[in-house]
Amino acid sequence: MKSLKLISSAIAMLICFVTMAQERTITGIITDETKLAVPGVNIFNQASKAIATTDFDGKYSIQAKTGDMLVFTFIGYKKQSQKVQNSNIINIKLFPESSSLQEVVVVGYGTSESASDYSARSYERAERRREKKEAKQAAASVALQGRAAGLQVQSNVGYVANSNFQMPRESPSISPKNEPMYIIDGVPAKANQMAKINPNDIKDLKVLKDEAATSIYGSKASNGVVVISTKNEMYKNLSEKELDKKLNIIPIPTEPTQEDYDSFVENAFESPKTAPLSTFSIDVDNASYTNIRRFLNNGQQVPKDAVRVEEMVNFFKYTYPQPKNEHPFSINTEVSDSPWNSNNKILKIGLQGKNIPTNDLPASNLVFLIDVSGSMGDMNKLPLLKQSMKILVNELRAKDKVSIVVYAGAAGMVLPPTSGDEKTTIINALDNLQSGGSTAGGAGIELAYKTATENFIKGGNNRVILATDGDFNVGSASNSDMEKLIEDKRKTGVFLTCLGYGMGNYKDSKMEILADKGNGNYAYIDNIQEANRFLGKEFKGSMFAIAKDVKIQIEFNPKQVQAYRLIGYENRKLRPEDFKNDAIDAGELGSNHTVTALYEIIPAGVKSNYLAEQPDDLKYTKTEPSSNNYSNELATIKFRYKKPDGDKSIEMVQTIENKSVALEKSSDDMKFSSAVAWFGLKLRDSKLIADKSSEEIVKLAKQGNSNDSEGYKAEFIRLVEGAKQYN
Repeated sequence: MKSLKLISSAIAMLICFVTMAQERTITGIITDETKLAVPGVNIFNQASKAIATTDFDGKYSIQAKTGDMLVFTFIGYKKQSQKVQNSNIINIKLFPESSSLQEVVVVGYGTSESASDYSARSYERAERRREKKEAKQAAASVALQGRAAGLQVQSNVGYVANSNFQMPRESPSISPKNEPMYIIDGVPAKANQMAKINPNDIKDLKVLKDEAATSIYGSKASNGVVVISTKNEMYKNLSEKELDKKLNIIPIPTEPTQEDYDSFVENAFESPKTAPLSTFSIDVDNASYTNIRRFLNNGQQVPKDAVRVEEMVNFFKYTYPQPKNEHPFSINTEVSDSPWNSNNKILKIGLQGKNIPTNDLPASNLVFLIDVSGSMGDMNKLPLLKQSMKILVNELRAKDKVSIVVYAGAAGMVLPPTSGDEKTTIINALDNLQSGGSTAGGAGIELAYKTATENFIKGGNNRVILATDGDFNVGSASNSDMEKLIEDKRKTGVFLTCLGYGMGNYKDSKMEILADKGNGNYAYIDNIQEANRFLGKEFKGSMFAIAKDVKIQIEFNPKQVQAYRLIGYENRKLRPEDFKNDAIDAGELGSNHTVTALYEIIPAGVKSNYLAEQPDDLKYTKTEPSSNNYSNELATIKFRYKKPDGDKSIEMVQTIENKSVALEKSSDDMKFSSAVAWFGLKLRDSKLIADKSSEEIVKLAKQGNSNDSEGYKAEFIRLVEGAKQYN
């Protein structure tokens, strides 16, 4: 019996040792002290030297054995270590590092060392050796993390650089105005060049500050110096261009001189006495916001005409209730104070599309129309495009089918209609795409729509998905011919989704025309996270329409409203008579989509510098005010929409009560959407806003920041804070 117990114990111990020796997958989520996900956190396995990084949702996955020590580091946050135990899930909460760049103690070149100096330097060397060992495979920028908490480098300013450097949250930033000097092998360099250095090539790395920096490098080093010496001085005496070439950095234009945006005039205030009706099409596009985000992240000035305020507002999701009747969307209104003009009011109109379960969605007939011309060769074009499409492919079901049409000098089909469960076949077809040649966009559109109509699913989701940088031609008179072509194709009942990629020669104006005229929507994919949002997480809203040709018409009550203006939607405005004309195209609404529109109102009796001078009373035509007492009504709002496969519009009517709440007591949705619109108006240098304070915009956005599990609202706040130096 005793022997049996010994044998059992030995077996148990053996199983335990085997289990401990087995490498397994450890997963988890990294959050900060406010419970927001933290992307870009570095996870380092001290035993195996494996490295992982959290994705946009703060999630990570790394191989480890029981007993391995995982080290979690992120710039501006305290390093944390966690030993792997029995659980396969390790969630970590990071806390801000109290120290900053100004608190780093370093010693400059050529100075005499006191005992304390020598001790500090010895400690610094020991720390540096330890860090280099732990981060052996990490980017050079990561080597600075433990040495100067709060030190951040915007490595993508003016360049496409593959760096692990991440913008710390709520920590001081290094930007073009307060950036330190960088020296690589004695040659002045830029942050993105430093970030591309292979850590295995680094012999020594120092951070100098104050007199230790300026005494050697002069006034340019007033913000400190990061000095890197490589083995064999491999970058010595190289010019900036030679250094870029050796580090495989692709330069991009510092100014978007070749990009194309349609100009438009901001909506002015109108009087309900002379313009009683305001009519417009909804707009679910949000390409303008992601494009603006790209400019700001690259440290570039945002072109005024790249800013479409309604697309900025509609990038974000709001907490409107689901519809409770036979209509496919709910209508929600709110009135509060204008944050930028204190005497005015803001009317918010919010639509919430019905959330249809994925299993109940109709079968899809999708045609990927992919631009493979020579202009698509950059990493942020065709390579990013292919990865984006794979995200969409993973959402497909067996009853869905996909075709792939490409165009360059000519158009051709590279994948005939293929079932959504044949994902390997579809992905292989995407992987085989290469760029080259001119851009015959018209031929591609013709073939894509021909393919879609030949495989048309009655009652299904029939859609062409065009992915391009917009740099293509259709006929001799490009834009006008393209507009006519896409309007003709709209009649087939096939919807259109436009995905924009790239920078430098991006043609936003063409993409917007295609989406506006083709029963479609439009997104700009600036990174893989945006692809995951639009084509993955919001797949239903992006790809499945629940209502089309959605129009809004508002009649304001002149007893309460002296003047009004629609904020944004300049290229979506319609004539009053277009509202009931079913031949006039308007925007589509997707499953679970939200649409928000804001009006600024000058109440009756309020003095304002923004009021246009009113014409004299007419001699022959008299407009008598209504004899009814509508003092409790601010406006009447009407909606018209068609079912996705319908031709006749359905109308809805709702009265807006003349009831306003103070801004501080308004909903979070009102606060945040107003803050986004405010920032958009500031970027456009609007002459109709009195207060352009970035601090006040940030304050209002923070007050309205709720229901932000994805972190997009927090990201917006950081963009506004970082944009102070560029705008």
